[in-house]
Amino acid sequence: MPAPTPADEREPMTSETDASPLDPALVATLATLNEAANDPAGKTWSLPKIAKRAQLPMSTLRRVLTQLDAAGLSATTLNEDGTGSAALTDEGRAVCAQLFGANDAG
Repeated sequence: MPAPTPADEREPMTSETDASPLDPALVATLATLNEAANDPAGKTWSLPKIAKRAQLPMSTLRRVLTQLDAAGLSATTLNEDGTGSAALTDEGRAVCAQLFGANDAG
C-alpha cells in the first residue's frame, strides 16, 4: 500500500464503501438536482434555490456544478444579470436513479 499523501490525510470523510471518497457537496448537489427533476411543478430551479436546499454556499455550488457539467451530468445556465439555473441531464438522472433509487411516482 502506498504511503498516504497530504491530500489523502486531510480527507477523513468517505463513502459507505470506504473505497472511493465522495465529496459531500457533490452528493448534496446531486440529491437536490434529483429532487428538482422530480418536482411536480416541472420548472427548472434557480441557483439560489438549489444552494439553499443543498445547504451549500453559492461558491461551493458553482464549483460542484462545474464538475457535474464537465461530466455531462448537469446543465447549468448563467444569465448576463448574474441569475442562473441548473438541471440534471438524462445521464445525470440515470446516475441519480442508481445512487438514490428510482422514486418515480409515474
